[in-house]
Amino acid sequence: MATDRTTNRDRTRVVITGWGMVTPLGLDATTTWEGLLAGRSGIGPITQVEAGDLPVQIAGEVKGFDAAQHLPYKVVRRTDPYARYALVAAQEALKHSKLVIDESNADRVGVLMGSGYGPMKSIADHVRDLDAKGPRAVSPLAAVTGAIDSAPGEISMATGARGPSRAVSSACASGTDAIGEATRWIRTGASDVVIAGGADDIVTRVDIAGSGNARALSGRPGDPTEASRPFDEDRAGFVMAAGSGVVILESAEHALARGAQILAEVVGYGASSDAYHWTAPHPEGVSARRAMREALHDAGLAPGDVGYVNAHGTGTQLNDKSELNSLRAVFGTHIESIPVSSTKSMTGHMIGAAGAVEAIIGALVINEGSVPPTVNCERPIDPSVNFVAHTAQAHDVDVVMSNSFGFGGHNAVIVIRRWAA
Repeated sequence: MATDRTTNRDRTRVVITGWGMVTPLGLDATTTWEGLLAGRSGIGPITQVEAGDLPVQIAGEVKGFDAAQHLPYKVVRRTDPYARYALVAAQEALKHSKLVIDESNADRVGVLMGSGYGPMKSIADHVRDLDAKGPRAVSPLAAVTGAIDSAPGEISMATGARGPSRAVSSACASGTDAIGEATRWIRTGASDVVIAGGADDIVTRVDIAGSGNARALSGRPGDPTEASRPFDEDRAGFVMAAGSGVVILESAEHALARGAQILAEVVGYGASSDAYHWTAPHPEGVSARRAMREALHDAGLAPGDVGYVNAHGTGTQLNDKSELNSLRAVFGTHIESIPVSSTKSMTGHMIGAAGAVEAIIGALVINEGSVPPTVNCERPIDPSVNFVAHTAQAHDVDVVMSNSFGFGGHNAVIVIRRWAA
């Protein structure tokens, strides 16, 4: 039963009218969604960097992406892969929304993109050039290519969006925070439309080595597609991945005035910090629980209204246990009556892109009536919870919660609801 929404009724409603994705499962939203429902994994051996001497040799790479097929040469030349993925996902989202940005609305269209690490591949390239060949070998575009705000900058220039544009970085919570903060932009009247989401590509030698040495990554031997095992007793770490997810957010008034198809409504957002440890979640999940409760309060909903949780579900020993305990604390026994799945079991962990992609997945669940599975969940850590093991399930869902918890104790949660005028 929903709680009193009196305080929420008069505020600006924020809706999703389009989305785009570039992931290890596909170069667009449709292909990615089909892969998820089929239980297909995008995880395999690392091919884009030399990995033979790294502590882990598997990742969720974006495969078959030819930037030249999507972007002008000058844009490709000055962008890191993470920004290219963001720009292509944004272009798909705009096309999906049928939004035209022109002189009549450009000043009211903002861009907010999240990234945990930004252009790590390009920064590494610039450092190698400097060390090997000297200062004159460093590209004059290095300051652009190596900036974490390059993705929102490129999207703004490519689309003509002249509202506020910036980057947000909160580790693995970045994509969710970007959508949540963009929702606030629209609620407060700063923008009518925001192109929002997240992107990352840190399948690099430095990042795989560092995360592998920290024992955060799954080094499970054998089939790479079985390495990501959220909520399984045999989980051994997350799998690094790359990608992007972008949504078009609009005020409901703006969307209805232009006759847009409304795909879902963003009704709640909550964020908090653990103030505890750089890599480990708080053992009691106190702040993660607060973020969930604040998102529900913002939505004017009770835990019993939620019909599906897209869990952060990284597959690490500490995260999955802490998240499940937090879900039980917030939802009580209701958590045993709804599906809870981690799509990272198939995509790997796309860091700053993860929350944005998973928010889109939540909206797709509402629209399509199917919940993607948690593959590799052979021995669930709690058999009383429906982790949607192995195979997608049909569920009629009106409300979705999507969780994102990042290194540094960043917690971000959004609640998405079926649109009802």
